Amino acid sequence: MSDPNEQGIPAPEGPANLIDTEYEVGQDNVEVSVGPFGLDIHNPVFAISGLTIIAFVFVTLAFQESAGAAFGDLRDWLTGTFDWFFLTAANIFVLLCLFLIVSPYGKVRIGGKDATPDYSYTGWFAMLFAAGMGIGLMFYGVSEPISHFSSSVAEGAGSPDSWAPLGGAAGNTAEARDLGMAATIFHWGLHPWAIYAIVALALALFSYNKGLPLTMRSVFYPIFGERVWGWTGHIIDILAVFATLFGLATSLGFGAEQAMAGLDHIFGIGVSDVSKVVLIVAITGVALVSVVAGLDAGVKRLSEINMILAALLLVFVLIVGPTVAILTGFFHNLYEYARYLPELSNPFGRTDDNFRQGWTAFYWAWWISWSPFVGMFIARVSRGRSVREFITCVLIIPSLVSVFWMTTFGGTAIDQLVNDGYQVVVDAPLELKLFAMLEALPLQQITSFIAIVLVIVFFVTSSDSGSLVIDTITAGGKIDAPAAQRVFWACFEGLVAIALLLGGGLAALQAMAVSTGFPFTIVLLLACFAILKGLHSEPR
Repeated sequence: MSDPNEQGIPAPEGPANLIDTEYEVGQDNVEVSVGPFGLDIHNPVFAISGLTIIAFVFVTLAFQESAGAAFGDLRDWLTGTFDWFFLTAANIFVLLCLFLIVSPYGKVRIGGKDATPDYSYTGWFAMLFAAGMGIGLMFYGVSEPISHFSSSVAEGAGSPDSWAPLGGAAGNTAEARDLGMAATIFHWGLHPWAIYAIVALALALFSYNKGLPLTMRSVFYPIFGERVWGWTGHIIDILAVFATLFGLATSLGFGAEQAMAGLDHIFGIGVSDVSKVVLIVAITGVALVSVVAGLDAGVKRLSEINMILAALLLVFVLIVGPTVAILTGFFHNLYEYARYLPELSNPFGRTDDNFRQGWTAFYWAWWISWSPFVGMFIARVSRGRSVREFITCVLIIPSLVSVFWMTTFGGTAIDQLVNDGYQVVVDAPLELKLFAMLEALPLQQITSFIAIVLVIVFFVTSSDSGSLVIDTITAGGKIDAPAAQRVFWACFEGLVAIALLLGGGLAALQAMAVSTGFPFTIVLLLACFAILKGLHSEPR
């Protein structure tokens, strides 16, 4: 096969066990010029993915009312029928990650035995965290803990119509608080980061250690052999493109809803479909500038800016909020998370259908649909780390940060309700709950504005890093393809988010994340087997 260096992928450093294949990166690509722009695309994958996405946008915008109803029915059917499948798969990913940390496979180094990290810990953490959960933490940091607490403490908790996790704790404020925070951390802790870690490790291993292209199909070489370069691999990569695009569009849609609601909350500009479309177009335009700038100049810089702003907002709420309750609550919530984890992750024999299907199954499908995007992005910035260091940092550290974030923001909102009787945050719609919580604290105009900027910059970093990932897949594994292709995908990420918002709102966004996450779950379960086979042959 061709030298990986020729396609921008560093060759393994030190003893290596390259996979012997005659496939050359980009051999199926088509290189054309459209005016001043050059294209270097993998023909079956780019053509099928691109045309399908264009058709989807057109049909959704043309039949908005019927599309909205169809999206809602699709989500309910998938989460209601396959909730057990999503929960079981996510448990497998967590167990595999924990096994890799303690096993001899943990000594394997990504990029070869003598490889050294490309980025410092600071830059690495900033990029993987901003890409992994930025918009989600802003949208759900207050809304999810307060929602779970309210449903758990309510008089009807445990009834068939209740949304309380594990039957709730009707009338018991302390127990409902513990259960609400444990359920929130369950959705933002080990399970989602294990999903990301599995995809990232698989891509990094087979690209940087085995010398294969940086695409999802390469992961399955131990299973399908040379067939991964044919239609078997085309289908895997196309599924990865769909999952990435719709998972990303879901997050961008949430971000647009929250940013627009925040702008209206501060400046009273009004919220309409037109204003949401204008906002998405404007932010996508900013993302295009970052996309053209590339990984180091664009994504890395914006990620670090976001980390600083997020840290400032976090410290402010920690200081002016119930400081002692937050600090003690962090450790208490970790304990409650561990206590409730077996029940929350159990796929069978439960009665909390609304919570299990409407929250957990959706989340797992959403994380899985995001996983090609976040996984490939993490793989690209993680060369030089050992498997043990990689899994530990990707799994444990972001989970702890998520716990502290949810404890600070969600815990403050619950404290405002329980101790101060502040009902506004409970009554506010999901996209406004963060701003309702900040309104009860000092300097609410400033902090709300910072929160909006955070959402917008997270939007930009997600869009441009997602464009880099999709472009790599549709360019046959080339990581230095022409910028025009990344611009194409960045534009269509915005268009898909617009189409879904207009054709069904948040229900449509969630439906497409679930529908693309379902088939890709099967792909990831196969990838677990491929990882073990790949690691077994590595020098360590």
